[in-house]
Amino acid sequence: MWIVIQPEKQPAPDKTSKQYLCSELNKVIDASDVVIEVLDARDPLGYRCPQLEEAVLQREGNKKLLLVLSKIDLVPKENVERWIQCLQLEFPVVAFKASTQIKDKTVRARKSRIVASNEVLDKSRAAACFGNSSLTEFLASYAAKTQNEASLKVGVVGFPNVGKSSLINSLKGILACNAGIKRGITKSMQEVHISKNVKLMDSPGVMASPSNPPASMALRSLQVEEGRDSVLEAVRTLLKQCDHSQIMLQYNVPDFRNSLEFVTLFAKKRGYLQKGGVPNAEQAAAAFLADWTGAKISYHCKAPENHGLPAYMSDAVVAEMQNGWDLNYLKRGNEETLNGVKFPSRASSIGFISKGPTAGLLSIIAEDKPDAAVSEREVEQNNEPEKIANGEEANEKEEPEKPQNPPPKSRVTFQSVPIDISLSATTQDAYDFNTDFK
Repeated sequence: MWIVIQPEKQPAPDKTSKQYLCSELNKVIDASDVVIEVLDARDPLGYRCPQLEEAVLQREGNKKLLLVLSKIDLVPKENVERWIQCLQLEFPVVAFKASTQIKDKTVRARKSRIVASNEVLDKSRAAACFGNSSLTEFLASYAAKTQNEASLKVGVVGFPNVGKSSLINSLKGILACNAGIKRGITKSMQEVHISKNVKLMDSPGVMASPSNPPASMALRSLQVEEGRDSVLEAVRTLLKQCDHSQIMLQYNVPDFRNSLEFVTLFAKKRGYLQKGGVPNAEQAAAAFLADWTGAKISYHCKAPENHGLPAYMSDAVVAEMQNGWDLNYLKRGNEETLNGVKFPSRASSIGFISKGPTAGLLSIIAEDKPDAAVSEREVEQNNEPEKIANGEEANEKEEPEKPQNPPPKSRVTFQSVPIDISLSATTQDAYDFNTDFK
């Protein structure tokens, strides 16, 4: 008789744990030939992660680092041009505006019959995409120079909701990766082929270190989504970094004294009301935060006047990062992109004070946590030996035994007594009405 011993099934990894997200991010970096760091053009310096860039430069394989400025349509044109000039002193920079109305193949085939309405939608601001062709050709030309037969592996990294998945979808032309307003949608590495010699790899967002300033945590961390920080506190932090009058003009609200009053006015303006017409402050604060982390509100940060290399960069590293790229083609592609995008004016954009680069976490030490499957009863049973060792069990035995059926507590009871009608009144006690009424 043969006994087949099946190996124990390994528990599925928790895709929401920090350890898993960090491992997936490192997996993308290790497998990449070129790493694209996506930066929000509204605060490019704040969306740079020194730990991420240093890790890419120190990995084996002579990896290249490429910077992509996303959401350029939310920043004044002169501000985008200044940031490109500043950042290209370290790495090649690509200006990019992703499309947010890309659908999958089935939806596109189903709606292809309605030609007129689709043509109107395709010309809208959200559906327009700029910089996709220049970035694709830029990567393809580098792949033709360096890769013989294998595809060029390009990892796309950055902080949550910076536009990594939207960039991949725009380059692919279909909905290949899930993307949305909610932060932290991507949980694991995903490969997408955009051409026969270029393969993109999506990654989870870089986790911000708790040591960052509150403004950086409000925009680039997942503390609000994880319930570790209040959305109202995040709004209060962001309002401190902005001009008071510009917030009033942008959201069309009257003057306010503090963040709570602003959220109340904003809730009334948007119609976020509870029963009885009470403003819903939580919903209004969440909508305000989504405007700033998503591709809706226009704000900008001033580029530094004097540029200096970070500690992990040198002139030799800069030369190595720019070697092998067709920089002249990149310059022409950026000029074409900037000429096609409709930029907001400086007066309609909110000035924001950047807090500098944001520190990120690339590795998390696992913490020992009690097994969630252990019930409270099992925990009490496990604690019984400790009680005996501390003498608690002996004290319990010295107590007098309680009777099994203890007497009921005394209480007042009322019993009804029968009344004898014959004794209720006598003839002498009766009142004679005839004496008064004759």
